[in-house]
Amino acid sequence: MVKHDACMALFIQFAGRDSKTGRVVVKAQWLSLFVEKLEVNEKYLNTLDESIGDGDHGANMLRGAKDLKAKLAEGLQAGLSDLFKMAGMSFIQKTGGAAGLIYGQVFLHMSESFQEDSDLMDSLTSGLEGIQTFGPTELKEKTLVDVWIPVMEDIRNKRLTLEKINEYVTSTKDFQAKKGRAVYVSEQLNGHIDPGAASCGYFFEAMLEAGVYDE
Repeated sequence: MVKHDACMALFIQFAGRDSKTGRVVVKAQWLSLFVEKLEVNEKYLNTLDESIGDGDHGANMLRGAKDLKAKLAEGLQAGLSDLFKMAGMSFIQKTGGAAGLIYGQVFLHMSESFQEDSDLMDSLTSGLEGIQTFGPTELKEKTLVDVWIPVMEDIRNKRLTLEKINEYVTSTKDFQAKKGRAVYVSEQLNGHIDPGAASCGYFFEAMLEAGVYDE
């Protein structure tokens, strides 16, 4: 696992071409904490994914995370938009499957938003558009959207907490799967947390812990 204090020395190097150094450091911290959570929870995410059949969501996500971790460790000079583009390419190229494509598009869309000096809500709206690249997805369809949309609403109303993130992840147990391969085993998924929603929960937990929400 990446040691948090050691990473901070690396984060500073990402601010070379960005006038808002603090924003770059905090966002790099966000991504690094996300990597850590994927490392720690790989087996748990795999277990959640076993209900669908492959049981490899954690392993797949970790491949992209490790590639991103290596790039962060190189200390490349990058601005905020470059940072998220790098994350997007790591997940597209290394994660594989639907998860890699979805998270890759999330980060690439956020990267485009950051080119325009957007705030957090704008970037998350762009990230949601990245998810929707693969088709319209509504609430209560047992996907990461069931976490993404209510988290955005809580940020807008300044009431997001770790407890609320966990609540949104857990709520997917009660929804019927309507997207992807999960549709074919939707009945046996009743009572199970969606693995994509769980990894999305780690993404937003990392955001809170990095202090992005407080910028």
